[in-house]
Amino acid sequence: MKAIFRRNSYWGLCIVAIVLVSAYWVFWATDRYVSRTVVVLESPQIASPEVSFASILGGGGSSDLLLLREHLLSVDMLRRAQEQLDLREHYSSHGDFFSRLRDPDAPIEDLHRYYQRRVKIDMDEYAKVLKIEVQANTPQFAHDLAALLLEAGEQHMNEMGQHLAEEQVRFLEQQLGRLEGRLDKARADLLDYQNEHGLISPIKTVENLNQVVATLEGELARLEARRSALASFHSAQSAEMVRIESEVEALREQIGKERGRLAQVAGDSLNRVSSEYQTLEQRAKFAQETYSSAMAALENTRIEAARTLKQVSVLQSPVLPEYATEPRRLYNATVFGIVALFVTFILNMLILIVRDHRD
Repeated sequence: MKAIFRRNSYWGLCIVAIVLVSAYWVFWATDRYVSRTVVVLESPQIASPEVSFASILGGGGSSDLLLLREHLLSVDMLRRAQEQLDLREHYSSHGDFFSRLRDPDAPIEDLHRYYQRRVKIDMDEYAKVLKIEVQANTPQFAHDLAALLLEAGEQHMNEMGQHLAEEQVRFLEQQLGRLEGRLDKARADLLDYQNEHGLISPIKTVENLNQVVATLEGELARLEARRSALASFHSAQSAEMVRIESEVEALREQIGKERGRLAQVAGDSLNRVSSEYQTLEQRAKFAQETYSSAMAALENTRIEAARTLKQVSVLQSPVLPEYATEPRRLYNATVFGIVALFVTFILNMLILIVRDHRD
C-alpha cells in the first residue's frame, strides 16, 4: 500500500489540494458585493458650423469611451477614490487573508494592482457603452465607489474637452489680434498714400484720363481731316487754315500733356501711382478678408467648444447590492478541481513515459 502511495503520491497531493482549495472557496472565502452600472458618452446636439474644428477639438465614439475607461482605471482615479472613500481602510479591514489588502500602507503600485482586481470596466464595441463592475466587502461601499467613478469620469472628460477648446480659442484670439494690427496698418498706409497724392482712387483717375486722351485724339483726327479738305481750295495763309492749324497744335500739345501725366520715365506718373495704389489696396483687401475669416473661425470654435462637453448618460444607475455575488464558490472550486486533475493526469503520463524508456 505504501509503495502504491509512493508511486502515485502526486495523485494524493492533487486530491489534498482540491479538498483544501474547495474548502477555502466554500467555507472561508469572504463574500463580496458587486455594484454594476452601464454608461454611454453623449455630446450636445448642436448644428455644425460651416468651418468646423471638431476634428481638432476632440474625437467621438469608441475613442472617447476608451479614454474614459483608461482614466477610471488610472492611478489618478485611485488617488481620488482614496481621498474620498479611503480604499485602504476598507479593503484592508474586511475580507479573508487571501482576498483582503494585507498591507494598509502598501505602495501605490501594489494598491493600484489591487484596485484593478476590484474594479472591472468592459467596453461593448457594438453598443458603444461601458459596463462598470465594482467589488467591495459591503453593499454601500460598492455603490459609493461606482457612483464616484461616474462623477469623476464625466468631470474628467469635460475638463479635457474644455482645456483643448480653451487652448484653441486662446490661439485664435492671439491670431485675431495680430491680424487686426496688420489690417489697421494696411488701411493707414492706403489712407496716407491717398492723402499724399491727393487722389481717392488713382485707378479711376487713370481710366478717366484715358477717356480724355481718346476724346482728344478723336477731335484731333477730325480737325486733321478737315484741314486736309480745306488745303485743296485754301492757301496756307488763309484765316481758316491758320485757325485749324492752331487748333491742331493745341490738341497735340494737350494730348502730350495728358499722356505725360499717365506715363513718364521718372516722377509720380499716374500709371506708377496707380500700380502702387493697387498693391496697397490689395494688401488692405487681403488683410480684411483674413481678419474676417479669423473672426468666423473664432466664433465657430466657441460653438465647437460646447460640442466637446461629454455627458455620461447612465443607462443603468449604480446598483445597491442586496446579496453577495462574488466569489462564485462552486464555479471556482469546480474549475480548480478540473485543472488540477488535468495537470496531474499530464504529469502522470509523462512519468509513465519516462519509466517505460528506463525499462
